[in-house]
Amino acid sequence: MKIYRTAILLMIPAFLAGCKDENTAFGLDCGDIEIDAAGGTRTVKVTSTESWVAKTQEPWITVSPANGTGSAECRIIIDSALTVSPREGMVRIETINSGERKDFTIKQEGFRYEISPDNDEVEVASYAALADRHFEIKVKTNVPFDVVIPEQDASWLTCKKDELNLDRGARPRSVTLNFTWNFNVNQEPRSTSIRLVPQESGITPSGKESITVRQLGAEPIEIGVKGDSLALIAINRALGCWREFETAEKMEYWTGVTVWKSGENKGRVRSASFFLFDTKEGLPFQVKYLTAAEELYFFSNSNTFLKDLYPGGYICELTQLKRLTISAYGLIDLPEEFKNLKNLEYLDLSGNNFQKIPQVIDEDNFPNLRTLIMNANTRSTIYDLSNTVKEDLGGLIDECAKDESGKRSFPERLLKWSALDTLRLSVNYLQGSIPDFEDDPSVPKWTAAEVNACDTLPARLIGVPKILPNAKLFSVNLNRLSGKLPDWLLFHPKLDLWIPFSLVFPQDGKDLDGNLCGFSNEPANLDYYYKEYVNKKYNPNNIAEEE
Repeated sequence: MKIYRTAILLMIPAFLAGCKDENTAFGLDCGDIEIDAAGGTRTVKVTSTESWVAKTQEPWITVSPANGTGSAECRIIIDSALTVSPREGMVRIETINSGERKDFTIKQEGFRYEISPDNDEVEVASYAALADRHFEIKVKTNVPFDVVIPEQDASWLTCKKDELNLDRGARPRSVTLNFTWNFNVNQEPRSTSIRLVPQESGITPSGKESITVRQLGAEPIEIGVKGDSLALIAINRALGCWREFETAEKMEYWTGVTVWKSGENKGRVRSASFFLFDTKEGLPFQVKYLTAAEELYFFSNSNTFLKDLYPGGYICELTQLKRLTISAYGLIDLPEEFKNLKNLEYLDLSGNNFQKIPQVIDEDNFPNLRTLIMNANTRSTIYDLSNTVKEDLGGLIDECAKDESGKRSFPERLLKWSALDTLRLSVNYLQGSIPDFEDDPSVPKWTAAEVNACDTLPARLIGVPKILPNAKLFSVNLNRLSGKLPDWLLFHPKLDLWIPFSLVFPQDGKDLDGNLCGFSNEPANLDYYYKEYVNKKYNPNNIAEEE
């Protein structure tokens, strides 16, 4: 028994020595760490019987906890990369007393160049209200890029890109593309491929660098009675009219609609009115289907004075139109195709925002036009035009430009339009003097033969320029006109019908040069006129004689 007890006693020191070596070992359970550009967290187990501390020189590496006593688990937190190049950093864990060290390396990949839309295929309807004709696509990227829409598709699809802020280097950021689309007037669907192109050459990003946008074709509208009703409803909807058509009734009973009672167009729309609406666009494309209409009336867009609109080209396809009103809509110009409406007899463009009379409006383009109304095109009332900071005043203010001598004159081409029976230009900002045309060889004069052939025309008219000879109404009141009233106006055969003391002579305010407006030779009454037109029934002397 002594022999065994002695052996056991001899083994105890050796056993204790072995346990001490194992408990005092210092080590880590990992080697080098490899991680992708997005970064993340890794766990390292530290084995130790004494205090230790973790150290790194890299700001993108964090060890938690950074020190401890005895064994523990450390979280190695690695930030996302900032560049496209890989990077390395070292972590050292060192015991405080013995100074034993364990090092390991962290290798992180760089970000790849990336342009990745969250949706690379979009389908839109053929038509929707303006407020609904848009969609967004978010793009994850670390590359400044341009949005390239094929030229042939830029007319129906546009894009506005939010500002891309790459505040973290190559770390991808999200940017929003705001697309706006226009309606498809054709029955065939269409599509386009939008490219997202890096602004810097030599960069080949990963991800899908294109977006496909498909648009459905328009619902078919056939020319005819049914097509007219569908077109009216669509136009009403597109304009945002406050009043809807009574679709439960026949179209001939709809408010503001008249139809042909006989002939080849029997039952189709002859005239239609749209009023009190809210649109930021031109006339809807569905107007082109109203191919039997003689008259269309569009009146009172909301906040007209704030808008800069064009009617668009679809209305120009209705070459059969005779009467057209686009009033208080917000128009600032007309397209060249407007001249296709050669059958127009009546055109009302009042209450819009024209800076000048559209160039397309002239006698050659509209040989059948008899009434032209362009009054009240001012956006707001400015008394003194020389003392305002406002711009884009409307009111035909650009029409009366200064000539070489510094004088302003009335738009002569309208006064030479001999076929007009109504010309209304009141409440605008027309300036300068009304031309007398005395020395204009292109203007005919009243002849003795014409005067002698009509018992109401006075001899005083012989030799006077023959301006607007058929005009039953001519109004230019409340403009900024000045100077002398010419003889052709003072002795015009229809002057008394024009109600001149209300619709011709009164002017208002000051012009762009600060001059007080008004005519220097404005008559006090029409006695001078009736002394010449002695045979007119409006002559007070004749009325007295008859009594």
